[in-house]
Amino acid sequence: MSLLVVGLSHRTAPVGVLERAALTGEVPTRLLHDAAATATVAEAALVNTCNRIELYADVDKFHAGVAELSLLLAHHSGVDLEELTSHLYVHYEDRAVHHLFSVACGLDSMVVGEGQILGQLRDALARAQDEHTAGRGLNELFQQALRVGKRAHSETGIDRAGQSLVTFGLEQVAARTGDVAGKRVLVVGAGSMSSLAAATLVRAGVSDLLIANRTPERAERLVANLGGTGRTLDFAKVPQALADVDLVISCTGAAGVVITAEDAAAAVAARTAEGPLAFLDLAMPRDVHHDVHELPGALLVDIESLSHAHAAATPGTGDVDAVTGIVADEVAAFGAAQRAARIAPTVVALRSMASDVVSGELTRLEARLPDLDERARAEIGQTVRRVVDKLLHAPTVRVKQLAAEPGGASYADALRELFDLDPAAVHAVSGTPAASPGAGPSAFGGAAG
Repeated sequence: MSLLVVGLSHRTAPVGVLERAALTGEVPTRLLHDAAATATVAEAALVNTCNRIELYADVDKFHAGVAELSLLLAHHSGVDLEELTSHLYVHYEDRAVHHLFSVACGLDSMVVGEGQILGQLRDALARAQDEHTAGRGLNELFQQALRVGKRAHSETGIDRAGQSLVTFGLEQVAARTGDVAGKRVLVVGAGSMSSLAAATLVRAGVSDLLIANRTPERAERLVANLGGTGRTLDFAKVPQALADVDLVISCTGAAGVVITAEDAAAAVAARTAEGPLAFLDLAMPRDVHHDVHELPGALLVDIESLSHAHAAATPGTGDVDAVTGIVADEVAAFGAAQRAARIAPTVVALRSMASDVVSGELTRLEARLPDLDERARAEIGQTVRRVVDKLLHAPTVRVKQLAAEPGGASYADALRELFDLDPAAVHAVSGTPAASPGAGPSAFGGAAG
């Protein structure tokens, strides 16, 4: 596998660009299928969250892969390619693996160390599996990324270095309006982020919790999962309900604004409670209109303001450094395992060729010495096979060891050249088609062009 990742995130793009590039509805699935259908891509997976869009692909040509994936991201996001390109990052081979493992550990998150990304990566893999765009390579890669993320959280205190986006957002709201305990809260949406928000609010001791979702059954299921704490609200009644709560948390995944500036203004005017009406908008694209920032009597905390707030924070570095070390070790181990696995078909093909040579020579011996008794024939056959096995043992063991090192693919090439192995035989063992001329560097052993 030659791994390529092309994407943009909160680290490379302003919130305005991320909002316009956000993939909603069926767009992620269409993008995934279009990526997998391109000539240079064998497998594809899409990581699509509120602050990152990343295409992971097994490609046979680096430059063509970058061009095709960038064009697809522009086409499906609706952002002009020239504008989008200035915000894209590209990682290849070991650097791409390093990036994914860092993402899985929460090192690349807006809130460093948050664990929700593991569920989002799990969802990305499940979608690619369901849509049949992920094969063995990406399956192994993402499964290992999930294991690395779990290891980072179990062996270090990275959880202390950061929180979920929900808890970080609630902290920002509480700093301006006071603790959420005893307050009335409306959660708009019933997805993973909204579910996390609702569970966090219940633990924080809110006095009244309303859940509204376009699909009522999902809101009812969320209330049930909370042990019956909270009530459902008809989604159409959200604007009228704003005046009766202290805090609104919204994360619907809708393509447009859910709460308008006019809705917020009317709610503020009708409120009888003291303090501002607070909005925590965790959606991308945004659910709450940006003009609410300027509305007297209202407080809006959204992805953009959270990004600024987190940039000003100074998390501890001890656990982050420990996780960085784990990622480096895991990337090296994964690359070594991939390189070692790549030479295995060549070793099997070599031993198969040697076996064929032995069988052919023994057949010729039988034709020349037809009177040779069965015991002598068996002894000669066993001796010849032992000689061949001993001659091949040291070089095949050593070449496996060397293949695990960076650049190890060249040893497989040398082995095929020295013993004049048929490329078709090697690829028959691995179950993959022979590489075409001009294909990109082999996985985890080449450099980006």
